[in-house]
Amino acid sequence: MNIPLMRSCREVTRMVSRGEDRELSSGERVTLRAHLAICRGCRNAIDPLRFLRRVACSLQDGDEPSAGRT
Repeated sequence: MNIPLMRSCREVTRMVSRGEDRELSSGERVTLRAHLAICRGCRNAIDPLRFLRRVACSLQDGDEPSAGRT
């Protein structure tokens, strides 16, 4: 499989999202790491993106977020 090392930020965002659903291939992981090594914007966006995706998935499953509740 031939996976180009440089991907656009949009492609990397999709790859991060797919990585939440399944294990990325070794080529995808290398590509992701290479992009994140040079792209500060994607590095800064990755944690909030993962958080929002997990919250959205938990809401779809019927769970309510517990933040702010006592």
